[in-house]
Amino acid sequence: MSSFNHTVIEEFRANAGQVGGPFEGSELILLTTTGARSGKPHTVPLGFAREDGGGGGGELFVVASAAGADRHPAWYHNLLARPLVEVETGTQTYEAVAVPAQGARRDELFARIVRAEPGYGEYQARTRRVIPVVALQRTHEIPAREGGIAGKLLDVHGWLRAQLALVRELAREEPQGAGAASLGLQLRQHCLAFCHSLEFHHRSEDAGLFPYLEQQHPHMREFFLRVGAEHRVIARLQEELVRALDAPGAGFSERVERMSRELEAHLDGEEAQLLPVLRALEA
Repeated sequence: MSSFNHTVIEEFRANAGQVGGPFEGSELILLTTTGARSGKPHTVPLGFAREDGGGGGGELFVVASAAGADRHPAWYHNLLARPLVEVETGTQTYEAVAVPAQGARRDELFARIVRAEPGYGEYQARTRRVIPVVALQRTHEIPAREGGIAGKLLDVHGWLRAQLALVRELAREEPQGAGAASLGLQLRQHCLAFCHSLEFHHRSEDAGLFPYLEQQHPHMREFFLRVGAEHRVIARLQEELVRALDAPGAGFSERVERMSRELEAHLDGEEAQLLPVLRALEA
């Protein structure tokens, strides 16, 4: 991270999103991506536009201008590899899936942004690359049903179910014609966000939660062996999904449907066995 960005980020966080100097009077967000190679968090301050064009709600968009450089900024490459990002507005922090706009949708958004901030048009004039416009689609929020470890498990499972439901919906639309590229990229980004989150969740269970619970409850060893085997089956389905993203029309929807069946059965079974145990730990 450059020293300039570091200073802006510190000022942003210390003053609820207000920054002086060259950014005084401008609205910024902090976008945290995961390094495509390093796997480490990477935070940058960025200007943004809103879907509604006003100061209220609406989807946020950021522009990968890199001040008109001929290469995309690092944060853009990161979000293509790892679409799940963190957004800080100064008053709130939330998770989002980053989805670059394409085709006519990208052109429409970029033209609107340039009308509000002409500098982006100057950046585009400096380079032959098409400067990306990225939608930051806030992830589905799962209302917390309870606290503690049991509540966290339910929150994660709820997020996975919601994200997979969205992937299923996108896959069923079978993109055709002019909208194919845009929908295809939406499908790719949401599918990757789901797959990466699922992989992290199962790895955390296998390496941390399950060994701990087995120590406390040795009689559950067969259950943990069975759940570990289910994790391996789901991991294979997940790998197949990621590989199929290059050609989503080739049986992709069927793969998503199979993942849905396997995952729903797995999550239901896990909750039935684990929730009473987790609640008892905190009683």
